[in-house]
Amino acid sequence: MEFSFPPHRIRVNIPNRAALLHEVEDRLRHGTGFALATINLDHLVKLGDDPAFRAVYAAQDLVVADGNPVVWLSRLARRPVALVPGSDMVEPLARAARRAGVSVALVGTTEPALAAAADTLRQRVPGLEIAATIAPPMGFDPQSDAARRILDTLAMSGAGLTFIALGAPRQEAFAAHGRQLVPAMGFASVGAGLDFLAGTQKRAPGWVRALAMEWLWRMLSNPRRLGVRYLRSALILPGQVLAAWRLR
Repeated sequence: MEFSFPPHRIRVNIPNRAALLHEVEDRLRHGTGFALATINLDHLVKLGDDPAFRAVYAAQDLVVADGNPVVWLSRLARRPVALVPGSDMVEPLARAARRAGVSVALVGTTEPALAAAADTLRQRVPGLEIAATIAPPMGFDPQSDAARRILDTLAMSGAGLTFIALGAPRQEAFAAHGRQLVPAMGFASVGAGLDFLAGTQKRAPGWVRALAMEWLWRMLSNPRRLGVRYLRSALILPGQVLAAWRLR
């Protein structure tokens, strides 16, 4: 499945969870590095608005479908991919890192949330080494000198995989920057994944996710912040449906 944003084509190139874990573990074992992005409708809105974000997204090595609308569009295009939410993949990716014998780092959110997320990961993934936890300040520029210093710290920590929880587009921009400066490291943009592990944000109940209604649960939980975002996402759907149909 691909999305066209001239001059870039953004392709969902990892079809499912098993393929992602296999690819990540192989790259971690060989130290080849990667940047992982999880595309959803909100990202498609931002990609349509922001040329810099398009360039950053085009630099991601691995892209999975993080949202049922993207999955539905892929089926319409007859190029089906499975749902692989980034926030669900922190623990499985950490397990892949442990199997590959590499440590991980956590970047984003807040220091208390990172400490809680690190504790949870150590409990759930025995033997996992967490080499660094870094909470950038408010207003953090992912391509600034401050970002370069954080990347230097990550490189010196010895971590092989860094989870980034900065929200789009900052996390993807930081990952793209990291691919240039620390090419042997893996960078996984996971949105609220670390906050979910820490318990500082609450995930929609399983039955809500099974009905593909997590977006509604989240919007009702924070309508002021998310209402406009979901409205903008809904407005691009007709055009995306037409584009998917043309890919058949």
